[in-house]
Amino acid sequence: MSENTNMIKKAGITFSEEQGQLLEIAESFSRDKAPIATVRNLIESETGFDKDVWTEMVNLGWLGIAIPEEFGGSGLSVAEVVTIVEPMGRMLLATPLVSTTLAAQLLLDAGTTAQKQDLLPRMAGGAIAALAMHEEHGDWDISHVTCTGVISGDTVTLSGIKRLVTDAKVADTILATISIAGIPSLVAIDSGSIDSAALQRETVIDETRRSYRINLDGISVPATNIFDAEKTAAALKRYHLLFCLLLSAEACGGTAGAMDITLNYLNTRRTFDRFIGSYQSLKHTMVDILTDLEAARSFLYYAAGVIDTDEGEAAVRMAKAQSSDNFAYAGDRAIQFHGGFGFTYECDAQLFRRRAFWTANQSGDAIYHRKRLATLLLD
Repeated sequence: MSENTNMIKKAGITFSEEQGQLLEIAESFSRDKAPIATVRNLIESETGFDKDVWTEMVNLGWLGIAIPEEFGGSGLSVAEVVTIVEPMGRMLLATPLVSTTLAAQLLLDAGTTAQKQDLLPRMAGGAIAALAMHEEHGDWDISHVTCTGVISGDTVTLSGIKRLVTDAKVADTILATISIAGIPSLVAIDSGSIDSAALQRETVIDETRRSYRINLDGISVPATNIFDAEKTAAALKRYHLLFCLLLSAEACGGTAGAMDITLNYLNTRRTFDRFIGSYQSLKHTMVDILTDLEAARSFLYYAAGVIDTDEGEAAVRMAKAQSSDNFAYAGDRAIQFHGGFGFTYECDAQLFRRRAFWTANQSGDAIYHRKRLATLLLD
């Protein structure tokens, strides 16, 4: 066993053979399916992603990775999903994979037996799920719920506004947080019960995303669509950490992608008869980005291995804070190093900076996570 392997084991970072295989496949797949020209073309599309590419991902079994075999999945974990999301982030490949994976985990953690048997096999087979967790107050604490549900007989009547619901228009099922008698709850909403007028497209910084405002007023669903009340609080806490973990994976990939386009420019752009990448100040900055990226990836894969242990929350918050800051810096330097061209829409650097804004401010920015991390470590 090599010295490096010993060091990794002592540090607690685990990386399985399955993860290695998935990472290699996902890198090749993302590179082939999401060249930057394709990413730009999809910005103008209605869905924001290629449905044929989505079908290929389904056929590869990626939607069922973290779903148990009894429900049509592979029976692996979210740690394996991390190795897919990171390469996707590097190529800015946008799909509903993250939201559908997280919805499946919510079902596993708090869904009833009937809900699991109904929805999980469909999700493993490519049915899209969206998550309606955010509201107009903008609180990153998803247990702060103002949308309500009133039970009357066999139905639940919903009310309130949900914001930043990605891929809501193409989703088959939407999982939403609602307050029932003052207690945060989860409910599954069939997309067919949502009128098109209740969906309003939002303008967000990351143009590769499709985000919607949903008006829940008057929507009724069967009472059997409510999740297990006793398990919901713990499920929402775990969902928050899982979402942060996958956002960290996307941010690490995005940092690498921003580095790729910057290095390409530094090694092709000449000034005063020299490649600008030969200037020491630019070299030092790129080295800083690389070393910070490796630190963030260490946090990421450590967190992926311990997320369901007592160390999980601290590890995930470290990963989210580090990866968010790194991606923001790499995207900013990518724009600056492209000179005047970097500030135009035609420069690809701005696509990565926009994605960095999005990932950093989903489920809490770096300051938010460091404050909570301080509480965890000092208590």
